Amino acid sequence: MKVRPGLSSYSGDPSSAGAALVELLDFGKGKIPKNQWGNTEIRLMATAGLRMLDDGVREKILDSCRRVLTTSGFQFRDDWASVISGSDEGVFAWVAANYALDMLGRDLQETTGIIELGGASAQITFATKESLPSEFAHIVKFGGATYNLYSNSFLGLGQNVAHESVKKLLSSKGLTSAEESPASRVYTDPCSPSGYSHTGMSPAVSVVIPNSSLERQSIAHANGNFSECKSAALLLLQKEKDRCLHQQCHLGSSYVPNLQGKFLATENFFFTSKFFGLGPMPILSDLESAGQQFCEEDWMKLKSKYQTLAEEDFTKYCFSAAYIVALLHDSLGIAMTDKRLWFSDNVQNIQVDWALGAFIMKSMEQMGWIAFISHDRFFTLFGIIVLSSLLSFAIWLILRLRKPQLKTVYDLEKGRYIVTKVSR
Repeated sequence: MKVRPGLSSYSGDPSSAGAALVELLDFGKGKIPKNQWGNTEIRLMATAGLRMLDDGVREKILDSCRRVLTTSGFQFRDDWASVISGSDEGVFAWVAANYALDMLGRDLQETTGIIELGGASAQITFATKESLPSEFAHIVKFGGATYNLYSNSFLGLGQNVAHESVKKLLSSKGLTSAEESPASRVYTDPCSPSGYSHTGMSPAVSVVIPNSSLERQSIAHANGNFSECKSAALLLLQKEKDRCLHQQCHLGSSYVPNLQGKFLATENFFFTSKFFGLGPMPILSDLESAGQQFCEEDWMKLKSKYQTLAEEDFTKYCFSAAYIVALLHDSLGIAMTDKRLWFSDNVQNIQVDWALGAFIMKSMEQMGWIAFISHDRFFTLFGIIVLSSLLSFAIWLILRLRKPQLKTVYDLEKGRYIVTKVSR
């Protein structure tokens, strides 16, 4: 079941956002016995889409959702609808991945880090023995094991937002390179297949670039050059690097220590690898080769090859491949032949998602198995069972078990339900 649009799309009419939950609530009511509705906690957790909105708009969207959830019949409190931080999102994803891999409670070196590439943001989380600046240090205790996690979120570096930023960067360069700026200027777009047009009628893509006193139309000629596209992506990834206040800033001015151990690369990493048919454990040089071939292919041939896909769903992969290589290799330092990356959203038939991690932490914490420390301040995550921009149900069954057997959550930002069976 999918419900679109996501909550962030209600920025123009925030008071109507709660309506997006009605179908989800009806779905939940159809799955949970009516006499258990009042015992079933329901929570709303929003992620990057809402983090990017102004505070006032964001709060109005949440208030609209609170009004609907309060009258839903499920157990709800106003503070159970919130926007979580990007770093907490990363920690929850790390917990989900290592739970699925059966690594929670084991030695730090056996755990797997996680790198997420969403649409609006990217997250990096992994366990390390290094001493970390307090704002990036998160301590997770599970059973007798304690993990020192680096977790950071990079808002604006998600694939979709980054693509738009690179387009603006390229078009701005096209205009400023001329001595005079007429009403229409041409620039080269290396991140789209040769001959691509958003209308499908001509090899030109029109982008309106605002100027102080005049809006000028910038015409993009797609030439599908992987190397040039990667260079443009790298300019975005290294933006404001001169403002770095730490010893290591691999992404702009943001502190990122050297990556340690194996990593699970999820979301758009996985989708891109799958699109190119590379399997779950490709090396970056294979992705680069596939990206180069795709970028340089004639647009009409690609259109014929991918007839079953909408243009907007496959034309992005030239940029996606170049962006991933620029991010993982040129920025984070992962070698082109490194085999420690695993591109997947699924581990042991368990969908890996930060919502599952929050669900697990809630369940384990209530049984005294798990506690959480963030930014050197100790607190327990009491009450975090998720409806992240999602719906979570059947907690009354989960509390009887040592580990959850079944959980269903809905991620509004990603537009899908996640149903997971978890072995006892």
